[in-house]
Amino acid sequence: MLSIILDPKFVRLGVCGEGALALRRLRLLRSGGATETLLFAERPTEDLRSESGQYLRQQLPDADTLESLHALWIADVNPDLKQILAERARTAKVLVNVEDVPAFCDFHSAAEVRRGELLITISTAGAAPGLASVIRKRLEEIFDPEWAARVASLRGLRAEWRCKGISMSEIARRIEVLVRENDWL
Repeated sequence: MLSIILDPKFVRLGVCGEGALALRRLRLLRSGGATETLLFAERPTEDLRSESGQYLRQQLPDADTLESLHALWIADVNPDLKQILAERARTAKVLVNVEDVPAFCDFHSAAEVRRGELLITISTAGAAPGLASVIRKRLEEIFDPEWAARVASLRGLRAEWRCKGISMSEIARRIEVLVRENDWL
């Protein structure tokens, strides 16, 4: 498995599903900045309809639509459709994830702890999602909401130091010292 962080400004994403799992995935993507994620649902719940707004497509994705996507998450669809949709997505060269069906997944979504610009991910490559969830909960305790402000502060310091021509290795050293002196970890 490889770990990458995608910038949603440069990728087009979709979720296909009609229930709680699709809503959860849509919300996770939106919390990461993917505000224009398309939702494909023939019979969306009211929550899905409300959450997806103008990005709701009240149909399954067709070939042309699939070709416009980079990645598609499939959840809460008829079990018979999961394989068909996954195959269509792969034919269109779209990365696909089918909730709880590893054989149809090109990638797995990691459990996340998000604190502003700090993103910590946990993955078991689909082997034990429950374990990833337990670890995520523990990391949420360690990395409390204060970390968002800490990262923002360090962003400002780093920019200032770079403007002064300070080397990347020296910047890393200074950050390490700040973390240690402030007893953040």
